[in-house]
Amino acid sequence: MNDPRADGEGRFGAAIAAIDAVNAGDPAREPAHGAAGGEPMPSAVLYGQRMSAWLLRLAPDAPEELRLAARAQHIARWKIPRSTYPAGRDGYLAWRTKLAQFHAETAGKILAEAGYGPDTVARVNDLLRKRGLKRDPDVQTLEDAACLVFLETQFAAFASRHPDDKIVDILRKTAVKMSPRGLREAARLAERLPDGPRALVARALG
Repeated sequence: MNDPRADGEGRFGAAIAAIDAVNAGDPAREPAHGAAGGEPMPSAVLYGQRMSAWLLRLAPDAPEELRLAARAQHIARWKIPRSTYPAGRDGYLAWRTKLAQFHAETAGKILAEAGYGPDTVARVNDLLRKRGLKRDPDVQTLEDAACLVFLETQFAAFASRHPDDKIVDILRKTAVKMSPRGLREAARLAERLPDGPRALVARALG
């Protein structure tokens, strides 16, 4: 699930290691191999690894900035829980805006410490804030990867906690943000979901 380039020396490997070190502070734990079990690991570390894995599936030749952004997509996210903002859509949007800023700033500090210049830091910042979605291919690929990680590893549990109509609405709003390639991958993933969640995806995408 790791980015093979992260095992090398240099600033890329140092940055990936630093991102993982921050994410290792996540108090939430989950099995390393999901339903297959494995040693419990910090959820944020696993999320970063899954983002890297999906990015490499979607874009094997992804530029370094995009690889860095994928690993830092939800860096230290647990520090700003949803409960710190009001319930409802306005509170949710304010929370998401704050998270994007927080992720970009946290990643930027790590990249600067690893030796990256301001141009790279700025580019990763734009990617994490999803600036240019639907216009910038790299932003689109990052968004697709995030949606696919959610569908593959979090959606079934999420769907079990909310009414079907709400889930279908969320899926439709998510689908609008995805590329045709991302939607095709989502349809393939849905085939492996339990009956209930799979039916919700079919309803949303049909």
